[in-house]
Amino acid sequence: MIGFVRGTVHAFGLDYVLIDVNGIGYRINFYHPEALSKGKEMIIYTYQNVREDELSLFGFLSLEEYDLFVKLISVKGLGPKIASNILSRASVEAIIAAIETGDVDFMRHMPGIGNKTASQIILDLKGKLVETENEDSKEELKEVAEALKQLGYKPSEIRPVMKKLEKENGSTDELIRKALAMLIK
Repeated sequence: MIGFVRGTVHAFGLDYVLIDVNGIGYRINFYHPEALSKGKEMIIYTYQNVREDELSLFGFLSLEEYDLFVKLISVKGLGPKIASNILSRASVEAIIAAIETGDVDFMRHMPGIGNKTASQIILDLKGKLVETENEDSKEELKEVAEALKQLGYKPSEIRPVMKKLEKENGSTDELIRKALAMLIK
């Protein structure tokens, strides 16, 4: 499975991007044209969709968006194109909030979603999208430690930084930046 693609934007449209990765062009279903510009280097997290008659990639700007997409397509009757369209119309936080509060009206106004599907999404996903802050921060810290390890830092260098990061808030990317700043000093 292709987890992400890092390369240069070769071309794009309203619902796709063509990424050049060392001379190979990957066409990815991507619904955020506002984030693209030709020649821009970027990482796109991907979901590889395999069907009997098609093999396609769906792209996302963040791991949070990817995770929500995977949960959305687990709902009966909701395919990857509709799930991608939902994510293109609202933020991850807004979609999660609508599901957790049972806001059928919000979900019904998404493209391709009717009353029945909106209710099914809420029924299937309510309570499964919100993690406790403690679990979430532990997972982020694990990701930060793994990233530092991949960058070649030794466990003896990583441990003190991780202790300091336990008190910090932020996304995984922000925490990695903070950790690198601490390690450079």
